[in-house]
Amino acid sequence: MRELVFADTGFSDLAAHLLNSDLETAAVLFANVVPRGIGARFLVREVCHVPADAYRHRTTLVVELSPAFVAFVTKQAATRGQALVFVHSHPALPDLPDFSLKDDQGEKVLADFLNRRIPNRPHAALVVASGGCRARILGTNEPVRVVQTGKLLQYLFDPTIPGSAHAAFDRQVRAFGVEGQAKLQGLRVGIVGLGGTGTIVAQQLAHLGVRSFLLIDPDKVEESNLNRLVGARREDIGLFKVQVIATHIASSHPEVVTDAVTGSVLRASTAKLMREVDFFFCCTDSHGSRAVLSQLAYQYLIPCIDMGVSITVRDGHVTHITGRVQMLAPGLSCLTCCNLLDPDAIRHDLMTDFERQADPYFLGAHEPQPAVISLNGTLSSLAVTMFLGAVTGIPAHARYQIYNGIAGTLRAATHTSDPNCIVCSSSGALARGDEWPLPARQT
Repeated sequence: MRELVFADTGFSDLAAHLLNSDLETAAVLFANVVPRGIGARFLVREVCHVPADAYRHRTTLVVELSPAFVAFVTKQAATRGQALVFVHSHPALPDLPDFSLKDDQGEKVLADFLNRRIPNRPHAALVVASGGCRARILGTNEPVRVVQTGKLLQYLFDPTIPGSAHAAFDRQVRAFGVEGQAKLQGLRVGIVGLGGTGTIVAQQLAHLGVRSFLLIDPDKVEESNLNRLVGARREDIGLFKVQVIATHIASSHPEVVTDAVTGSVLRASTAKLMREVDFFFCCTDSHGSRAVLSQLAYQYLIPCIDMGVSITVRDGHVTHITGRVQMLAPGLSCLTCCNLLDPDAIRHDLMTDFERQADPYFLGAHEPQPAVISLNGTLSSLAVTMFLGAVTGIPAHARYQIYNGIAGTLRAATHTSDPNCIVCSSSGALARGDEWPLPARQT
C-alpha cells in the first residue's frame, strides 16, 4: 500500500493550522517519492500553506485554488523531482472525513494537469477534519495510508481492517488491545546484525506476533558464536546466520515470512533494502554500519532502535559493564548529534580490504570483544520494550536508555539535536529519500 509519511509532529502541526479557521483551508505538500514493493512512500519534505490571495474560491464548504498558484507549485515540484500532495480541511465535520463530490471533480482537473506537466509521477490528496484524516492518490479512489513517525509510529489513517487476534496472544491483547496487536502483526520489521543481540530481538518479536521480517548479516555461524546466538545449534556451524535465524523464528508460527539477506549494509544496495520495512533494529558492532543505518532512519523516515553492550576487562578483571538503547527517528537526536560515532572508525569500515592494506594508519584486525548472553538479553529486552512503546502506545516513554551493569542501574537520557545536523535535521538528510546517497559504498 502507498503511504504518506510525516516526520516528527508534521501532521499534527499541519492539522492544527488547517483547523484553526471556520473556512476550508488548504496546503500543498512537497514530497519525495520512494518506491516500495508495488507501491510507494511519499516522504513529506516541505509544507506550503496557501496564502490568502491564492484562493480562487473559499467558503465553509468548498475551497478552490487559483490556476496561477497551482502552476507555481507544479513548476517547483517538477524542478525538484518531487510529488505534490493537495491538502484541505473539512472544518465543520467532527467525524472521520471523506472526499466530497466537489473534491472528486476538482481532483480530476488537477490530476489531468499534473499528468501533462509531471508525467509518470504519482500525486496525492489529503483531507483533514477534527475527527481524523483520509488520503488517496489524486483523482482516484486508491487509498493512501497516513503515517506520522517520531517518538511514536502512528498510523493516522489506515484503510486496512484489523483482524481478530489469535488466542495465543490473549495476554498481550489485554495490554495492547486488539488494535495494538493487529498493528504488530501488520508490521514488516528489519534486523541488521544477527549476533548476540539481534537473535534475541528476532526471537522476542516473533513471539510478540510480528509476522514479516527482513534479516541482514554477512557472516556464518562459528563455534565461538554458540554461547550467545539464540536459535543456533552446533550443527549450524558453517551456515549463514540469516538462514539459521530465519528457520528458528519461522518455527514460532506458520505465518511468519522472512527474507534472509547475506550481505553488509556498508554497501548502499544492501542498506537500501531497509526501505521496504516499517521499523528496524541496528544490532551491529561497527561504527560504519551504524553511521549508514542512522542516516537511513532519518533519510527515509523509518524509525530504528540502535543498541550496544560493552564489557571492559583489564588485567583479568571486569571493570565496566555498560549498555545503550536508543531510538533514531525524526524529533530524536541521531548518533552524530550524540557524538557516538568515531569518524576514523567509519572511514576504516567503509574501506575495501585492498584499501585497508594500503592505508598507513590502519592498525590491524578488529579484536573480538567479551560477550555474555545475559547482558545481551538485558539490552535486547529493553530495545523490544522501547519498540512496543513506540508502536503499540503502551506507556514506555524512554527513547534513550543507559545501563550500568556493575551498579545495577538503568537511566533515561536525553540529548539536544543540532538544528543543522547533516543527518537528522531538515537542512540535512531528513526525508530526502533517494534524493541523497547513503554514506555507504556505492559499488
